[in-house]
This record gives sequence, C-alpha cells and structure tokens, in this order.
Amino acid sequence: MVEKLIAFSLRNRFLVLLIATAIFIWGIYSIKTSKIDAIPDLSENQVIVFTEWMGRSPQIIEDQVTYPLVTNLQGIPKVKYVRANSMFGMSFIYLIFDDDTDIYWARSRVLERLSSIGNVLPQGVAPTMGPDGTGVGHVLWYTLDAPGVDLGEQRALQDWYIKFALQNVEGVSEIASFGGFQKQYQISVDPNKLSYYKLTISDIMRAVNANNNEAGGRKFEMSDIGYIIKTTGYLQSIDQIENLSVKTNNSIPVRIRDIGTVQMADESRLGIFDYNGEGETVGGIAVLRYGENADQVIQRVKAKMEEVSKGLPKGVKFNIVYDRGELIEESVSSIKNTLIEEMIVVSIIVIVFLFHWRSAISIIIQIPITIAASFIVLNFFDISSNIMSLTGIALAIGVIVDNGIIMAENSYKHLAVRQDELNRQQKGGEHV
Repeated sequence: MVEKLIAFSLRNRFLVLLIATAIFIWGIYSIKTSKIDAIPDLSENQVIVFTEWMGRSPQIIEDQVTYPLVTNLQGIPKVKYVRANSMFGMSFIYLIFDDDTDIYWARSRVLERLSSIGNVLPQGVAPTMGPDGTGVGHVLWYTLDAPGVDLGEQRALQDWYIKFALQNVEGVSEIASFGGFQKQYQISVDPNKLSYYKLTISDIMRAVNANNNEAGGRKFEMSDIGYIIKTTGYLQSIDQIENLSVKTNNSIPVRIRDIGTVQMADESRLGIFDYNGEGETVGGIAVLRYGENADQVIQRVKAKMEEVSKGLPKGVKFNIVYDRGELIEESVSSIKNTLIEEMIVVSIIVIVFLFHWRSAISIIIQIPITIAASFIVLNFFDISSNIMSLTGIALAIGVIVDNGIIMAENSYKHLAVRQDELNRQQKGGEHV
C-alpha cells in the first residue's frame, strides 16, 4: 500500500504539490479562525440550578428545596449524575451531562423539567438556571476606580448601567457584580406596637405590596381628544412608605410610622471585596459563553468598556484586575517563538547532516504544511489553540523531521545500491 502510494505520488508530482498547497492554504485559514485561549477547557458539561430562599437554615433549604428539586430533576436524558449543595438561604444543584451533549439542548431539558415541578416547592420560591458559562469562563475582572463616590452609589452604577451595557457584548454569558452595598428600603417594626394595634408582619407586607403598584383604567375621550386614565402608585420615598395605612381603628388610620421606622439602608452582606488592602471596591466579572473564542470576547468587552466609560460620572473609570487576554497573548507568543526557533534549528541541522539542499528543502517544507494541517484537525474537533495543544504541536516537529530524514536517507541508500549495480554491470560489459 505504501509502495503504491509513493509510486502514485512520483508519477503525479503536480497533483501532489497542488494538494499540499490546498492543505496549506486551508491550514492558514484555520489558524486565523481558530479559537484562542490560554488554558484548555476541561470542565464538565453541566447545568446549574440556583434557588434562593433567604433567612432559612441549611437544613430547611435541604429538606424543602434541594431534596424535592434533586428528586424531580433526576431522570433527565443524558444526565450522568446530579450534585447538590445547601447553604444558608441558597440551594445549588449541578446536573452533569454526557460530554457529547449539546449544552443548549441540556438547558432546554432542565427548563422543561423545572416548569413541570409545580407546587413541590414552598410558596414564593422559584428556581433559576445559572449562566451558560464554562468552569473556566471568568475571562476578565474589573473594579471601579471612583474616588469620592460611596460604595452604594458605585454598586448602583454597576448594576443599573455598566452591567446592562457589557452583557450585550457578543460571547458574554453574564456580568456578575460584586462588592459594595445594594440599597433598599427597610422597615424596622416595634413588636410592642404590633401587639398594641393587633397587627402582624404579614399585614405590613400586604399593605406595602398593595400600595406599591400601578393600575390602568380605560381611554376617556372628550372634545375629540383621547385621555389614558391610570394611577401611579409606586413608592418613591421614605415619607410615602411611612404614611401608608395598615389598618383603621375607629376611623383613625394606623400608619407604618406609628408602629416602626423606615430608613434607606443596605442589604445584608455575607462578605466584602477588598482590593490590594486599600479598602472595599465594586466591580464585575465577565463570564465567557460556551464555545466562544476567549481572545475575541475579551477584545469586544474592552472595546465596550471604552464606550461605556464616556457615560460614567466624572472621575469614575475602569480598573482591570484580571485579564486573561494578557495570559493568552504571552502563552501564544511563547509557543510561536518556540515553533519558529525549532523550525530554524531543525532546518540548519538537516542541511548540515544531509548536505544536500534539495533533500533539506523537501524536509523543511513538511514543517509548515504539517503545522497548518494540524489546525484543520483542531478546528474540526472544536479544540482551542491553547498552551497545551500548541505545545503538542511543538513537540511533534521532531517526529515530522525524523520521518523526513529517515525517508531521505533510505532513498539515498537505495539509489547508492542501484548505482553500484549499474557500475558493476558497466565494468563487466567492458571486460567482456
């Protein structure tokens, strides 16, 4: 088989060169379109289901949230196993799918099962799916450099302006906010006054919910002009909350200010984010979506950050804390330099040892063609160009050259033997 292939190649040299040129051009195109990352993504094919029920102990979360969800999510097609974790006020369930499962098909199956759970969970508890990001999807971390701006204002700026803008970047699964304070209205109730007025916490919650809403009416026409009737009832200040009526005693309204105090405060926190020991700060994490090119996504996020910076308050700017793009550039640059150095060294060695420029060129040409063809295979199997795959290519150069040298030396040997036979035949003929 090998002899026939060699014989065919010798008889059709132009066709072989044409195929090699086509493979090389295709390989160059594959190199330009190859996904670039610093590290290979070896994370499992998983879907995360997150459920929040604040104020409950881990045991209650386990019994009333985690266990019902796990029992109902088991049995989904192509699921290898299900992991679960319960903590204070939160439940995490990890569904690990087979490696060949499409992640979005898996997410649709999980969403379908969640929609059919019904009344298994406590009232008001709604499970949600995590972002469609990988385990190594944290490609960029940033903080806000905002001197003179309090942490609450920084977190509001991050949650209501920056996050929405960066989430629209192609390839970004989520912008996860961290640090600072999340502002909220808090009602501190005096239990003695609750008992005096014969009220409960539920009464106060119903009063706030009923008065924090809008209601629409109908269209009213007068003098050929149409008027839309509606009521504006959203709460917008502390005074409005304090003046809400909870109940009426003998035609006298009992307001929230009569049974407690209202203040603008911060949501309870379980931790802080400190930057270089200089104090707390606010920022976000850009999470990469499955199957995206990390290098291109990072560049898009940076470009979007420059655009968003124009709308930030004076003195506020981005401070990039972690940028995998730099690691990608350093890793790929290091491997590229190694490949070039290897090609040069190998070419010199081949020329010195064979001392025949045509043989040396035939071996040296194999190196770029083989490297380009390897990227075709990488793209076919959806493998990114990372430090592991590129290192494997660098190590394979020696094998490529060894094969060429062995074939060249074997050809020389057979040619030398054939030449000796011809010489002996000529000498024998002259002697006769």
